[in-house]
Amino acid sequence: MDKIEKLREIVNSSERIVFFGGAGVSTESGIPDFRSVDGLYNQQWSYPPETILSNTFFRKNTKEFYRFYRAKMICLSAKPNPAHLKLAQLEKEGKLTAIVTQNIDGLHQAAGSEKVYELHGSVLRNYCMSCNKFYDVEYIVNSDGIPKCECGGIIKPDVVLYEEPLDNRVVTGAINAISKADTLIIGGTSLNVYPAAGLVRYFKGRNIVIINKSPTQMDSNADLLIDRNIGEVFSEI
Repeated sequence: MDKIEKLREIVNSSERIVFFGGAGVSTESGIPDFRSVDGLYNQQWSYPPETILSNTFFRKNTKEFYRFYRAKMICLSAKPNPAHLKLAQLEKEGKLTAIVTQNIDGLHQAAGSEKVYELHGSVLRNYCMSCNKFYDVEYIVNSDGIPKCECGGIIKPDVVLYEEPLDNRVVTGAINAISKADTLIIGGTSLNVYPAAGLVRYFKGRNIVIINKSPTQMDSNADLLIDRNIGEVFSEI
């Protein structure tokens, strides 16, 4: 049986699908994985991405953090691709119960998905560290240097930086959804980022489908492995 046909069969026979996705879902919308360092990288930044995107760096080098953040982490021109759109459709059809994503771009919601657990937060939300006032992403983009609140406080993106814990409510919701799923589709992630990747271990259902261009640590547990771009795959089911 063809792999796409097999995936179609699994989806059709499932009632509680959960999708667990990573950066590979967004790269097809034109959002680069920040780990894929471009040729100009070393000319523009003196630190690796993991260092810049840490809580320590944010607090000690806030201006440099925002220079990188605006240039590499915000991509407002990106639009949902076939993977985002198909997942939203499956939710509307009552097939998919939740999306658990490591991405921070808000593209799942832009495609129409409602039950989305954002493990690493979202660039679309920003808060003053002093008074907790909300600011949208356009405010960050249009500000210079360190964005400040009208109260004078520094504004921080609602994203989980290195050294920071995941949000307990988001994690609890994600675990609950995964543990009740009958099918888990893992896509666009090599499952190397913890603690997020560890959540897939809570799955107790029938089918594990992995759609990824490179091997993952869960490959041996998969009922179906597809090593193709996820947008292409979802456009065919």
